[in-house]
Amino acid sequence: MAIPAPGEQVMIEALRADHAEGHTLSVAVTPEGDISYQLPEPEAGTTGESAVQASPGACSDNVLLPKKHDVVYAYEWYIGDGGMPGALSQANARTAFADAINNITMGYNNCGIADTIDAHSDYIGTTTYEADITSSTTCSDRDGPGTWDAGNLSSGVLAATCSWTTSSGSGWRSLVEADVRYNTTDFDFTNSPSSSCSSLYDVRAVGTHEAGHVFGLGHAPDSGHDNLTMAPTIDACNTSDRTLGRGDMTALEAIY
Repeated sequence: MAIPAPGEQVMIEALRADHAEGHTLSVAVTPEGDISYQLPEPEAGTTGESAVQASPGACSDNVLLPKKHDVVYAYEWYIGDGGMPGALSQANARTAFADAINNITMGYNNCGIADTIDAHSDYIGTTTYEADITSSTTCSDRDGPGTWDAGNLSSGVLAATCSWTTSSGSGWRSLVEADVRYNTTDFDFTNSPSSSCSSLYDVRAVGTHEAGHVFGLGHAPDSGHDNLTMAPTIDACNTSDRTLGRGDMTALEAIY
């Protein structure tokens, strides 16, 4: 991880395939220059298909998700000028990414929970800057724009978000940049999974998960909560993560 500027914290959170453990790392520098880092404690529990079957339904699972940073009233974002997941055009990628972000800011769910989330996003345009995420799924030095793009990440990582926040004295609160990258080196994506889909990952489902990180949501525990959007893994052809579960909504409502 690149060390952030004094008074900043950087965090990377990765979405994985095939029910592997989540990937999270944060590095913080105090205004005085002291450096610290944090890894989550590994969670013991069932993994694989049995964990999915044992998980409660999305509208029944009210697990408390960790909050990674505070309110983001208006997230400004760009699209990189390279290839897009699912071989989408930039225009179609913009629509898919915007839909994914709106799923978070508008609290899209099938649980009958009203949208009270006071969060917004502003698409600014395309950029020649890339997401500040390396091929080994770490964060590089931030460059300013919040960029969504595609490229190479560690094997097994579908997508990742790097977010930079500043301290308010009572924790890491204010977002200053958030970048998202899809792993198009190791995985194939689609914007509309069909009934014959077998190994493609849904652009908008993955994007909704990553947008959750942008707006401050951490991963659900590694096992027993696989039906929430913020579960640390997603299956191929799954579109259900476009729709938030009760735990996802509860966490957003707590922040916004």
